[in-house]
Amino acid sequence: MSDLSALEAETLTAIAAAQDEAALETVRVASLGKKGSISALLATLGKMSPDERKSAGAQINALKDKVSDALTQRRSLLKDAALQMRLASETVDVTLPVRDSGIESGRIHPISQVMDELTAIFADLGFSIAEGPDVESDDYNFTRLNFPVGHPAREMHDTFFFNPNEAGERKLLRTHTSPVQVRTMLSQKPPIRVICPGRTYRCDSDQTHTPMFHQVEGLVIDKQANLGHLKWILEESCKAFFEVPHVKMRFRPSFFPFTEPSMEVDIQCSRKGGEIRFGEGDDWLEILGCGMVHPNVLRNCGVDPDEYQGFAWGMGIDRIAMLKYGMPDLRPFFEADVRWLSHYGFRPLDFPTLAGGLSA
Repeated sequence: MSDLSALEAETLTAIAAAQDEAALETVRVASLGKKGSISALLATLGKMSPDERKSAGAQINALKDKVSDALTQRRSLLKDAALQMRLASETVDVTLPVRDSGIESGRIHPISQVMDELTAIFADLGFSIAEGPDVESDDYNFTRLNFPVGHPAREMHDTFFFNPNEAGERKLLRTHTSPVQVRTMLSQKPPIRVICPGRTYRCDSDQTHTPMFHQVEGLVIDKQANLGHLKWILEESCKAFFEVPHVKMRFRPSFFPFTEPSMEVDIQCSRKGGEIRFGEGDDWLEILGCGMVHPNVLRNCGVDPDEYQGFAWGMGIDRIAMLKYGMPDLRPFFEADVRWLSHYGFRPLDFPTLAGGLSA
């Protein structure tokens, strides 16, 4: 009897001292588990005489019930205490303003926005999107595009070259997206109608130049492609991009190794009040270069220049983004300033469409 009293006192003391449910479970297993102290006492009843079993069994079962009740009450208290602690730690000040969700506060970078706008415009004109690697070969970036040996663009002061490999060939960071045109002509048969947006790299850095920038180029290869088609495509795409009812364009003779004839294109604008507006005014602003694809380029890319001809153009995405959205400096495009992005960025779900407005 004294042993049962001592065991009862010891067990109830351990239950009262348990500080959490894990500790309480340890006490339960030690007393009522398969190998627990009270379970061990119940196992001895089978070796007793009937009279002893009747007396001892009643006492042991009473102890078991008392311990079970104590465990239940302590578990309830611990659960209530844990809930109160959680409520205290997770208190919300309902007087604070509600934080904007990511959809509300996040912004699309202007470069991504302009790429989406260009994609919407040229997709409507029947163009596909072509992409290629940033790291290119000298052959695709220069040779197949009719750049002669000794051309300044092949020098280290203009182009980022990698160290030569075992065969002596130098890889480079592409200086334009024209290698994508090469890859397209090598992999597809005419007719071809693609635009090639992407990152490009040159050794240059100032207010309007960065070592890494973005370009979009267009390519059309067909039996009947001509400068009239080129002019119409450029006029329609510029009207759509700058969201004006009409534009006036001026084509000036120029030189590019990969086109012949080659032209630079100016667009009519007004600079009054320090603001550039397109489709009006008496000023001109150069925005792109273009021309008919050189027969040597067609031949280098497996296209018969006696059967097919084509035209191409290219312009800087960063530049036209600055012109359209009034950004004075190119460098903040790449500085990851959240304040700048919050000011110039676009809402994530405002997808540009020709029907709804590109920059609505």
